[in-house]
Amino acid sequence: MTNPHAYVYFGDRIVAADSASVNVASSAVLYGLSVYTVFPVHVDGSARTAFRLDDHFRRLEESCKIIGIDRFAAEWDFTKFRAAVVELIERNAPVTDVFVRATVHVVESIPGTRVRGCAIQVSMFVYDAVPIVPQDGMRLKSSPWRRIPDNAIPSRAKVNGAYVNSVLAKQDAIDSGYDDCIFLDGNGHVCELSAANIFLVRNGTLITPDVSCDILDGINRRTILTLAAEGGIPFVERTVDLTELYIADEVFVSGTSAGAAPVTEVDGRLIADGRHGPISQALRKRHAAALRTDELHGWVTNLTGSPA
Repeated sequence: MTNPHAYVYFGDRIVAADSASVNVASSAVLYGLSVYTVFPVHVDGSARTAFRLDDHFRRLEESCKIIGIDRFAAEWDFTKFRAAVVELIERNAPVTDVFVRATVHVVESIPGTRVRGCAIQVSMFVYDAVPIVPQDGMRLKSSPWRRIPDNAIPSRAKVNGAYVNSVLAKQDAIDSGYDDCIFLDGNGHVCELSAANIFLVRNGTLITPDVSCDILDGINRRTILTLAAEGGIPFVERTVDLTELYIADEVFVSGTSAGAAPVTEVDGRLIADGRHGPISQALRKRHAAALRTDELHGWVTNLTGSPA
């Protein structure tokens, strides 16, 4: 567990963390009507960089558009977003790597179940970059709770209220002695974890559920696929059966708060020899490097000077 750093962005300014609040009568509280993204900030002395910041801003835009939160596009652009992140990081002055969670809250009071034209508030806070899953091999359990389908609450939008689904599934896994869950869809196909995408390797090919499988189209998922292509690793995006995980050569997960972490067991079945396999190990190393320095893709945004 970790706590937010001392200062947060709220109300178009930096304030003390304990003074930032959303009205209990707002849509954000009544209906979980907020969308968010989380991105890492790498700290190296006085230098600070954010990973794929423009993509995280775009995800906020897209989440708002899907849900119908129309005020965000009218009030925010990337330049304003970056400036707010820079101000937040400078005020908190972290000395080690951190995560930033940026959220668009619908703060209209008692509006009923509607969204268009409703007032919004943007918040951002900083917390230590502590992974949410074990990094040396995790044990996963397929969940009795099914993943919310795209035609109920769209997986492409990171909607706060939808994460009740993840809480139910992960708590079941924890209660059963596992580290995290594996969501299945209504047909029993693999989707993702409670807050990370999943990959497997069979016969040298990287496999992951495609974006029509009720998954979050994760930014780190896309990063892994790009790095695989550049490394000459064949990959395919398709539906995945649960039993394919049981007989996989390697299984690993990806996400901002998960990193690129190996899986050693699924439903009590050891994955291969229980070690971190060569393909996932190579991708994990390249992913860790990309988070910090990137001269090829333009994935790293400077937060210590003029926009880069």
